[in-house]
Parts: sequence; structure tokens; C-alpha cells
Amino acid sequence: MSHSAEQVVKGPPHLHHMDSVTAYHAAKLGMWLFLATEILLFAVLFTAFAIFRWYNLDEFHAGSNHLDWKLGMLNTAVLLFSSFTAALAVDAGQHGDNKRVVKNLVITIACGGIFLIIKYFEYSSKYAAGLWPGKENYFQYENFLALYYCMTALHALHVIIGMGLLTWVLLKALKNRFSNDYYTPVEIGALYWHLVDLIWIYLFPLLYLVG
Repeated sequence: MSHSAEQVVKGPPHLHHMDSVTAYHAAKLGMWLFLATEILLFAVLFTAFAIFRWYNLDEFHAGSNHLDWKLGMLNTAVLLFSSFTAALAVDAGQHGDNKRVVKNLVITIACGGIFLIIKYFEYSSKYAAGLWPGKENYFQYENFLALYYCMTALHALHVIIGMGLLTWVLLKALKNRFSNDYYTPVEIGALYWHLVDLIWIYLFPLLYLVG
């Protein structure tokens, strides 16, 4: 087969590059659209919080005083650091440094685990104090606590999903799949994780410092 005929069958080399670039931008656009829907979901909850707080101001102030702002601040620091390491993982992926991708994703996922452990201790303390759905003290702050548990539990679910997504990316990095030309999963995973961090940055002052 001649060289020209081979090009007709396989296509010019630059077309393969164009296909990969198109796939990259399509994947990134898809993730941004998905993140927009997630932001809308939490925007509804933030709006509900503002409305209920307006009608139950004293209850929300009192309920907020039962939250441990120090643990909330610690979780904020943990997630901020995890976003930093996620960004480092993206930089490593862009340079084809799979070992550094693995290192930074391990730290990021570990930070997600630390966040969930701290949240577990927070929930445990609320349960011990009777500030749990169905417990006697819960009904004194029912509106505040219902929104608190709804928003923080939903956020924790996003943390778990993010950890799963980053674990999938980590497994690819262990197989040396990323290079200067292919690092889309690292960037997509980091984008999702940054959203998890961003939502918490809004939740922390809204819930813990409202009183």
C-alpha cells in the first residue's frame, strides 16, 4: 500500500491530535456542566437555610452554639490543604510525572478520610447530647438541625464520591497512564474535588458562625 493510500485509511497524524483535543475539551465542558447542577442543588439548600433562619432567628442562633466551630475550622483547613495537593496532582499529570500524581492523590484522599472522621466525631457528640432526630433535645432546634444534618450529610456524600473518583484516577497513575498529552482524568477529578472544598467554605460560616 502506498504512503498516500495509507494516509487515506488511517487519516493524517494531526487528526488524531485534534480528536484528543476535542475529547479533552468535551470532557472538561461536561464536568463544568455537572458541577453547575451541583452548585444549583446546594444553592437551593442555602436559600432554604436563609428563609428558615429569617423566621426562626433565635432558634438558629441557639442551635449554632451547639456546634463546635473548632472542629469545623479544622475540617476547613483539611479540605483547603487537600485542594492544594489535588492541584499539585494536576500539575504532575500535565508533566507526565505519574509518581507525583500518586503521591499527591494519596494525600488528597487521606485528607478526605480525615474530614469524614472529624465529621463522625461531630455527629457522635450531637447524638450523645440528644441533638439527633427523634431525641428529646432535637426538637428545640428542629429547623436548624434538620438543615444542618441535610447539608452536611449531603456534603459528606460528595466527599465520599470524590474520594472514589480520585481513587480511580490514582489507579490509572499507578499504571503510568498519564503523560504530557493525556491527563484529563486528573484534571476532571481535581475539578470535582475543588467543588467539594468550595461548598464547605460556604457551609462552615453559614452553620458554625451564624450564632
